[in-house]
Amino acid sequence: MTCKIERVLYPDGFVVLSVSGRIDGTHVKTLQELTDTEITKGLAIDLTEVTLVSREAVEVLTLAEASGIELKNCPAYLREWVTRHRECTDTDVAHDS
Repeated sequence: MTCKIERVLYPDGFVVLSVSGRIDGTHVKTLQELTDTEITKGLAIDLTEVTLVSREAVEVLTLAEASGIELKNCPAYLREWVTRHRECTDTDVAHDS
């Protein structure tokens, strides 16, 4: 299965990117570009139908969440991976200081 990203704009300006399938390869770059260029009153990424992610996708999702983008309906395995990645990144930053 490939990756599919649907953009839903609500009347209040809030945007939800609904992602389904596998997030890897060029799909990671596309997701990164969408989160970087989306100018709205709020942005969330709905991960209900995500089946598989690459390490690069976890990095993009971790950065997105750190910048205030909500990860909605995040599968447990992905939430765990994002949390661990954030903790490792925070630890690395603390050691660099």
